[in-house]
This record gives sequence, C-alpha cells and structure tokens, in this order.
Amino acid sequence: MSAEQLEKNNTIDLRKKHIGPSCKIFFSHDPIKIIRAKGQYMYDEKGRQYLDCINNVAHVGHCHPDVVKAGAQQMEQLNTNSRFLHDNLVLYAQRLQDTLPDKLSVCYFVNSGSEANDLALRLAWQYTGHKNVITLENAYHGHVSSLIDISPYKFHHASDAEHNQSVHVAPSPDVYRGKYRADHPDPATAYADEVKDMIHGVHEKGGKIAAFIAESLQSCGGQVIPPPGYFQQVAEHVRKAGGLFIADEVQVGFGRVGSHFWAFQLQGDDFVPDIVTMGKPIGNGHPMSCVVTTREVAEAFMSSGMEYFNTFGGNPVSCAIGMAVLDVIEKEDLQGNALQVGRHLTRLLEKQKEKHPLVGDIRGHGLFAGVELVKDRLKLTPATAEAQEVIYRLKEQYILLSADGPHRNVLKFKPPMCFSTEDADMVVEKIDQILTELEKALGLKLHNISNVENESSKRKPTNENGHQCLSGLAHNRGSTQGVPQRSKRLRT
Repeated sequence: MSAEQLEKNNTIDLRKKHIGPSCKIFFSHDPIKIIRAKGQYMYDEKGRQYLDCINNVAHVGHCHPDVVKAGAQQMEQLNTNSRFLHDNLVLYAQRLQDTLPDKLSVCYFVNSGSEANDLALRLAWQYTGHKNVITLENAYHGHVSSLIDISPYKFHHASDAEHNQSVHVAPSPDVYRGKYRADHPDPATAYADEVKDMIHGVHEKGGKIAAFIAESLQSCGGQVIPPPGYFQQVAEHVRKAGGLFIADEVQVGFGRVGSHFWAFQLQGDDFVPDIVTMGKPIGNGHPMSCVVTTREVAEAFMSSGMEYFNTFGGNPVSCAIGMAVLDVIEKEDLQGNALQVGRHLTRLLEKQKEKHPLVGDIRGHGLFAGVELVKDRLKLTPATAEAQEVIYRLKEQYILLSADGPHRNVLKFKPPMCFSTEDADMVVEKIDQILTELEKALGLKLHNISNVENESSKRKPTNENGHQCLSGLAHNRGSTQGVPQRSKRLRT
C-alpha cells in the first residue's frame, strides 16, 4: 500500500505532469480511480463496486488468494534468473506443454505479450532465413517496433507511418463485415486464397515468406472469429512457401473460449501452429509471457550462435504464479464456467439482436464475445457514437465494458473467468435499457428494418462478390464515408 492516498484530482494532476500524454486512460473526461479489486469486481476510492467485463488479464479473478500466496511464498525464498537450475522453471514448462499438441514442446519465458511476439518473429526469421511476414487487417500484436510494423490496428492510425515493405496485410477473415461474408459458399477458402495470392505476389518480387501471424481470435480488430478451416488452409500455403504459422494467444488463451484451452484449437484437431505466443492471462496480472515452439525451430534458433537470455523471463516467482493460475483454472473449473456462462451470455445477447435494430451481429466463443452495433443492418453503417454512449452509460451504472474494432462500434466482453450468469443477466439488462432509450431518441424501430429485409429477400440480391445472400441481406462492404470516426458521446 502507498504511504498516502491522494485526492483524485491530485492523482490526475500528477499523472498529467509525469506520465506520457500518449498513455491513454479510460473515460478521460471523468476517469475512475481504482484502489482495489477482487474476483470480477473493482472498487474506487469511495468504495463503489464496478463489475469488470473487460479485464482478460485478471484471468482467474482479481487478486486471487491462491495466486497471491504462491507469488509471496516464492518471493520469500528466492527470485533469480534462469541461468541457475530451479524446479519451478521446468515443472511449469511441463505443465504448459501438457495443454498443447505434442510437437509444441519447447518454451521460452519472457515478460509480456509484446516480448513474446517479438521473439516469435526472431524464431521464424532464423528458422526460415526469410524476412517477409503476412499479418491480418486490423491485427494488433504488441507495442515494440517490430510489432507495430505488423499491427495495422496501430500503424493505420499513425499520420507519419512508413510502411515496412517486408510486411503484407491480408484481409481479416471477418464473415460479417469483411470481403467474404456468411452468405459466401466457402469463406474460409476465399480468405485463405487471398493469403496464397499474396505469397505469390511476394515471390514474383523476389521475396520469401518467413511467417504468417494471426491472433487466434481477433480482439482489437472487433472480436472477429475466423471461419473453420481457414487456419489449416493458410498454414498449408505458408508452409509450402517455406514459412511458419504463428498463433497469437495473448488475448484469448487459457480456457477463455470454453470448449478448448487454446483458441486455435477451435479450428480443429488437424491444425497445429508452428509457434504459439501467450501473455496477459498467464500470470493473472503478474508480468510474464511465453513462446512455445517445436524442437526443430528451437534448434535452428540456437544455430545462429547467439545465446538467448532474458533477465526476468522464467524466474522462480513468475513460474510459481503461472502454476498457481493453472491450478485455479483446474480447481475451480473456470474453463467449464467460461463455456456455461458464455453460452448463457450469447443467448441473452441474441435476444437483444431480435429486439434492437442497433444490434447488427453477435459473435464469440465462451467468455470472449462481441456485439457489433450498426445504424443500418443492410449497409452495416457503424454505430460508433452509439457504442461509446453505451459504454459511458454503463460506467455510470458501475459496469465496465469497452468498444473496439476498426470503427470502435463493437462492444467487447472479455471478463475475468469467474464471471457468473447473474453478472451476465445484469449487464445485458442494462444494455437493453440503454439501447431502448437510444433507439427511441434516434427514431429506430425494428419492424421498419424487418420490412426492408423482407423486401430484400424477395429480390434475392447479391453482394459485391456476386454471391446470393442467404439471409436476403445485400451486405455492402463497410464504408466509413460520412460515419464519425472519433469517439463522441451521443446526446439524447
């Protein structure tokens, strides 16, 4: 605990004075001062309780006593680097490997998701001898220079960004708003063929592919769920070109999707990445992360002659905490909870889609869900201002939710894994009330949209790819023309 607790205004003033201005804060017009947290709840300086629907870092719940105890006990005994033998390092590596396919057997422990993804690129570059990397539209992989280059979510917002010529951006496999949608007969193949064509283009210019990297489920990109079979086909194209497939599990791993421990496993048992990166939830708030790869890739990395050493990566305290997180997931069946509560949450949200014209799409797995808000279900006009209004009004009712995606119009659910059905009921009830008020102010009525959809289905329209829309909706590609791109509150 700090020696003194400052008044909130003093904390704000000191932050402005000493913390870099590019470090954003939630709800900047009236930020929340959080002083403690437990489970799925956070508490401000006045003791007010907030339900946390966004913190996928506090994976097993804020300040879980088992995790805190494991870290404190080990810290009392020893904390040092991995150049000394210690059982925690090897036992934890073994525990992690037990959750993965057999071929992913070699671990490198680091301290953040950014460090993990940066190291994954180094492994791919060394193993293949190639430099070109394929990433996805709206992807985010970290804040260090090598990762900004492969994170369109970041570099597309930079006014002076100079595009790295060895980085190639493939379409996001978004079947709601993307190039190939749910009405397409085989969106997985169509999106994978885009990657194959991109590889061909790189080869024509004399380049070679080192890696394809993707979040197993896109988070900052708007809770995008790749169609089944997409990763298998991309991996086939990439490996045929001599490259590796990197699965970024930093946001979505460790049982969050409910049905599987790792989100890449949603694609099927026949898909195994060459490299998997982990972060955020791995330490429940303690700074740690990991890269897991094959023996062949690890040996190629060693052949460079350069030792890899990370001062804090794999230290005994971090490993003790990591093992405690795995213990809690198992002991409290949090993966099962994610499946059960996630299904309940999705059912509730689907009912909101039936009720509210602003709700365009519901998607997700387990406790990773997205609600895309649109002003028009046919044109998919992003409801950016409305999404921000929902977020701010929820905050006023002591519920923390965020909005993301390229248009900032996707409400993101990624709460601690102890999130309950009662929590889901409360959040969705509040969202229902807010959407009802917004739609009344905007003059939006669901029956008007239903009539338009019925007329559209009679005409059997086609989308821009020439495929008939199975739903009867002529989904145009998401245009941002005339749509506010800044986060503004809607005044009602």
